Amino acid sequence: MELVYFIFLGIVQGLTEFLPVSSSGHLVLLDKIFGVETGNFIFVSIMLHIATLFSVVILYRKEIFDLIRHPLQKKVRFLVVSTFFTGIVFLAFKSFFLNAFGGGLLPVCFMVTAILLMLTYFKTQNQKMYCGMTYLKATGIGLMQGVAVLPGISRSGSTIFAGTMLGLGSDEATSYSFILSIPIILLSLVYEVYDCVKNSSVIFTGSVPSLIISIVLAFLCGIFAIKIMKRFAKTKKYYIFSIYLAIIAIVSCFI
Repeated sequence: MELVYFIFLGIVQGLTEFLPVSSSGHLVLLDKIFGVETGNFIFVSIMLHIATLFSVVILYRKEIFDLIRHPLQKKVRFLVVSTFFTGIVFLAFKSFFLNAFGGGLLPVCFMVTAILLMLTYFKTQNQKMYCGMTYLKATGIGLMQGVAVLPGISRSGSTIFAGTMLGLGSDEATSYSFILSIPIILLSLVYEVYDCVKNSSVIFTGSVPSLIISIVLAFLCGIFAIKIMKRFAKTKKYYIFSIYLAIIAIVSCFI
């Protein structure tokens, strides 16, 4: 049963991390359905996020290498600003966010994401003029990403929503959202390791081979999901995800 659970975890994480449907929300929902004890759930979630991080690195390697070669360019500063404000939101509401992983807010959060995506759809349909990134926009995107710590609030969906509402084109908002996932995932890993060491808690008590299989699946499905999402950024049919999330929100009320 645990192996099947981890296979589902890897597939769900890989597909939902970059599709705007909330990977953490789906992982919590899956955890409630299976009811399998996997040790530290937050740690498992972060490991799967790292797997999908490599999906971003592979597909956006040219942009990432350019950022590394020119660390003082504006885009790097924008990413730093966004990440900083994400951290501020997390630290300010840390206890509330962590308690939300119990799943009590899943229906509400899924529905909120559905609404955000529907608003994004209408915005992109009527958007004629696009404005470039600014520090103010980077701040807004970072704040929205902070709120997306809540399971059920999509990180990619909320940051793409913020970007488009602030005047970015759909393609630019999507690309920025994907690259922005890298620093926040790395910082999440550092925080989790620190928290485990500080509290002398066991990081993981489940099956290591099952976890490895889950990580590989998350990586492969992550690559597939990014390619699918890049197509949606062109077609701008975000309402499809809104419909799906509205259904999941209703279903999660009974789980």
